[in-house]
This record gives sequence, C-alpha cells and structure tokens, in this order.
Amino acid sequence: MKLNVKIDHHDVIAKIVGPQDRNLNVLKQYFGIKISINENEIITDANKTTKTILENVFKTAIKLVENNVVFNERDLIYIIKVLEDKGSANDIISLYENRKLVVVGNNGKPVFPKTFNQKDYLDKMEKHDLVFGVGPAGTGKTYLAVAYGVSLLKANKIRKIILTRPVVEAGESLGFLPGDIKEKIDPYLIPLYDALYEFLGKETVDNLILKGVIEIAPLAYMRGRTLDNAFVILDEAQNTTSVQMKMFLTRLGFNSKMLITGDPTQIDLRNNQVSGLKEVIRILKNMDDVKFTYFEKVDVIRNPLVQKILERYENES
Repeated sequence: MKLNVKIDHHDVIAKIVGPQDRNLNVLKQYFGIKISINENEIITDANKTTKTILENVFKTAIKLVENNVVFNERDLIYIIKVLEDKGSANDIISLYENRKLVVVGNNGKPVFPKTFNQKDYLDKMEKHDLVFGVGPAGTGKTYLAVAYGVSLLKANKIRKIILTRPVVEAGESLGFLPGDIKEKIDPYLIPLYDALYEFLGKETVDNLILKGVIEIAPLAYMRGRTLDNAFVILDEAQNTTSVQMKMFLTRLGFNSKMLITGDPTQIDLRNNQVSGLKEVIRILKNMDDVKFTYFEKVDVIRNPLVQKILERYENES
C-alpha cells in the first residue's frame, strides 16, 4: 500500500529517515509495521487507521525539513503521539520552528524544549520566581530545570545553583550513612549530576562544587537559610512532608528562583504522612505569582520497545 505522500528530493528523504534509517526504524517499531521508501513513494503494510497517521507524520516531517528544523527519534515519537491524540500538524511545526534555545551542552549539543508542556514550563521559569513541574517520570521536568539553571549561571544572572531533595530511603537525618553531606546525598542525586555533567562537563561541575557555586544538600539542611541570588531545585518533592515543604518555600530570597518537581502518584512517605507536594498544589493553586506546569503521558518519550514491554506488564496486572 502506498501512502498519499510523495517526497521529491533525496536530501529530504535522508533527513526524514535519519542516520542509519533510525527514524524509519522508530516508525516500524512503534506501529509494528513494515515501511520503506522507493524512489519518492512510501510503501507500507499498515492498516487504514495507521496509514492516516503515517501520512500526517510524513507531511509534518517534510514541512519541518523544508524549514530547516532538525529532529531525531525522540522528536518523532512525540510527533506521532500528538497526531494520534488529534493534535495539529501546524501546532507541531510552530512548536519546533519557534522553540527557544535553553543552553548549549558541553558536547556542543543545543537543548530546546521538546514538547508543548516543556515549552510552557520554560516560559513560566523565565517569567516567575516559583514554578512547579508536576507529572510522571521521563517528561523532562528535572532535566529542563537543570538546563535553565545552568543558562542563568552562564549568563551571570545568579551566583549559585542549589540542588536538593528529600531522601526518604535513607531517613531525613542521613546520620548513619558514612561520609560527609555530599557523599551521603550523592547517590540520590544522580539524575541531577548527569544533567549537570552533560551541560557543563564533569571537571567544571566538580570545580564549581568545590567553590560553592553549585551546592548539593539534603532537604533537611535547608532549614534556617535564606537563599539569595540562586536557582534552587527541589527534586522528588512528592516525598516532602507538609512541614518540609513549608520550610523550603520560605527559604526563597531576593533575585532567586525556585523550581519544584515531583510526581504525586509516586509517594514513598511512611506512616500515611501527607505529601507536601499534594498539599501545596491545593494551597497555592490560585496564586498569581506561583505557576504550575502539569506534564502528561504524552510527554513521556520512550524507546518504542520499552513502551511495548510496559504495555505487556500492564496487561498482566
């Protein structure tokens, strides 16, 4: 079966299928179909419903290439998800054409918001001092927050980045674990470190930590401080208690921004304690100067094989 789409130039085909046909392979895995490009025609064994989505995907991809927008496998999966959810190809094109550069990574790779909710998240971080990113893992909440914090540091708009999170697994005090504060908290902050290393390089990050420009601290050690000229990230906030959340929020100083991330469906608190994140969403939801971005499943971009494995597990439960 041929798709009702034709690609007129070989260079356009090359950009759409990606290096080593990676984008084409994403389509094969995601939909469980065969698909190939013969001259300027796209041939597939997809059913009628999938064929319609594929035609929209290719039409969108062609417009992106014609407008010199570079996209990869992750972008393609998001495009598919949006189109499956009855989203507009024009909205997707607008998102990618008008996206803002957040920061350039240590390897020269530019970081952009990749989804509509990520764009909303970044816009709110730029305009407001207290922002919440709420939703499932894998949506880029923490990654984009660290990227934006690094961009502010590079532009000398802040003096330091502070990373913190509650450590429910080890107990709030961490007193029984060996090592200093950094050594105790480090295992629980690996995603934040990975992002910092990607944007700044390990040597630079380690040097900035030694100078106190980047600070890693468990949430329990935030008490009694006022945080001026800083970008402060509270990660995994669903595991804060009500007292901890109130304490943290009142640390906000002048010329500072706070970014709080969490997933209210993944609470690890013991003894039926109320999640500080769930409570604060209710208390602050109507404040003009406090903004929330709610991420959804469509923002979770996984390898198609991983998605199929998860679906099998869900069907077993």
